[in-house]
Amino acid sequence: MPSRLHKNRKKRGRKYTAGAFAILSVEAVSDIGSLPDVSAGHGRVGKHRKHPGGRGLAGGQHHHRINMDMFHPGYFGKVGMRQFHLTRQSHWAPVVNVEKLWTLVSDEAREKAAANPTGPVPVIDILRHGYSKILGKGRLPEVPFIVKARFVSRKAEEKIVAAGGKVELVA
Repeated sequence: MPSRLHKNRKKRGRKYTAGAFAILSVEAVSDIGSLPDVSAGHGRVGKHRKHPGGRGLAGGQHHHRINMDMFHPGYFGKVGMRQFHLTRQSHWAPVVNVEKLWTLVSDEAREKAAANPTGPVPVIDILRHGYSKILGKGRLPEVPFIVKARFVSRKAEEKIVAAGGKVELVA
């Protein structure tokens, strides 16, 4: 029997089903113990129906409080302060380091720029790749290029200019 049906069978009472009791005598039934359970452990009045604990997340601060405290700590209440005129876009500034800038360019363009430093210069627009600010970690190859960014740290700008590149700030 699959394990998902075990509980259902247990709730039917003793080993015997109603069909098995039909062929037993009264003495045999009294020896076995009790007849099969009528309501399978769900009671005769409520009958395992409706919503005994309330619908949905009802009672999270009352009769279901232990469950909420144990398994969902911090569900109720507030944290911190409200900011009335919150503009999330002004705080958006995903960062990329100088060492990763050349990974945003295709291999073709990278090889072309390295082979011909006096030719056309590749333009790396970090906003198109989901970044907003350039930080100064890492080294750059001595290949000229142009970077478009919203924000640039002082160290990053120094490294880009030292490598022969240029920074364009975009609003």
